[in-house]
Amino acid sequence: MKQTAQTPAPGLSLRRQLLLWLLLPQLVLWLAGGVLAWRVALNYAEKGIDQSLTQSVRSLARQVKPIGSGLLVDFPRAAQDILEQDPTDRVGYMVSSPPGQFVLGNGQLPPPPGNLVIEAGEPLIYEARLADKAVRVALLEVNYGDADSPQRLRVQIAKSLAVQQRIARELVADMLLPLLVLSLLLGALVYAGITRGLRPLKRLEAQLGDRTGRTLPALPLIELTQAPQEVHSLATAVNQLLDAVRRSVGQEKRFLNDAAHQLRTPLAGLVSQTELALQETSLPAIKDRVVKVHAGALRSAHLVHQLLSLARTEAEVNLQSLDLAALAREVAREWTPKALAAGVDLGYEGEDTLLVQGEKLLLRESMNNLIDNALHYAGRGATVTVRVRSEAGQGVLEVEDDGPGLSGSDRGHVFERFWRASELPGGCGLGLAIVAEIANRHGGTASAHAVLPTGLLVRLALPLSA
Repeated sequence: MKQTAQTPAPGLSLRRQLLLWLLLPQLVLWLAGGVLAWRVALNYAEKGIDQSLTQSVRSLARQVKPIGSGLLVDFPRAAQDILEQDPTDRVGYMVSSPPGQFVLGNGQLPPPPGNLVIEAGEPLIYEARLADKAVRVALLEVNYGDADSPQRLRVQIAKSLAVQQRIARELVADMLLPLLVLSLLLGALVYAGITRGLRPLKRLEAQLGDRTGRTLPALPLIELTQAPQEVHSLATAVNQLLDAVRRSVGQEKRFLNDAAHQLRTPLAGLVSQTELALQETSLPAIKDRVVKVHAGALRSAHLVHQLLSLARTEAEVNLQSLDLAALAREVAREWTPKALAAGVDLGYEGEDTLLVQGEKLLLRESMNNLIDNALHYAGRGATVTVRVRSEAGQGVLEVEDDGPGLSGSDRGHVFERFWRASELPGGCGLGLAIVAEIANRHGGTASAHAVLPTGLLVRLALPLSA
């Protein structure tokens, strides 16, 4: 059963992601500010309540006056009404002497914790529970009586913590409400800024959409006159991609045009020779036609091989460290039988080891073309030397012959595609063009030089391995 690949569902839009990452920290900070404001408000409210309780307990203590061994409590009804005026948050007070023995008040108040040290004349604040409610209690003890019979008076005033929480809520509300309004205003400004900032991407999307349906050579480059640096970088990357694709398509078209143009002539010759062979009646004439067909087929096969090699050189090159000297000796040994058959003395000289950056398959192809070209055009009785050496921080491969060589004007065309210096059969004008292309793909150079008295030297310079 055939399965089709499913297109992954798109994630959050860039606008939503930016809003999320910009507004979410604001919300977190607003909540953290609310908690911090609540704690600060509770602290200040507690200080205010403690100050009020301290003043009240001192005032109440002043209303209790010792007379001899007794007490005179001057606690007017108006003061009592003030303490008890709020029925929802009633203030508790208690006077006891000795401490803990009720004398006056509106209820029994809890004693202080046992670990607290009480000093006469110094107010003490502590928290307790009264009727299952949390209260804050102010306590003040004073001494009275004479030296023979000293006595101590305790005054306590308690106030519920509900007042503290109510004050804290009011303070927090007064602080957070303006902050909330400011946060909403800031969120609106952030949304407007994101919308404005994403406009160049919208323009880029529109320009790319306008190119839909056009052929690749007709695609103009993307132009953004006013855009952030990141969008300019994106447009530059897209333009580079379009340029790379355009070059790739151009190379393919050029390869197809070259192949069609170069294969048309030998194929037409093969067809005509086979037609003439079919019309011949004598065996020698037929054999002569077959020989010509075979030669044409060999030339066509060589041309196809060269065209495929040329196409391969235009692909991406995976450079790695390799021994150029060892590769040159290996290729020279492989060509030795053909050199002997052609009556050419083929030899190697130079470095034993020389590491360069290159791709072994392509460098082998360039050496094959250089040696094949030298053997083909140098002629019988010539000498061909393959040489590897280091020069000016580069690895140099040279193939030198003492054949007829080329004139100065011809050497300027030697690396052009399909250019041939002579009409000797067997060549197609692509060998040295492939060498130049391979050198270029390796970040090197290819050059041709005259040899005195006669001959030609083709040099391939490559970057050394680190």
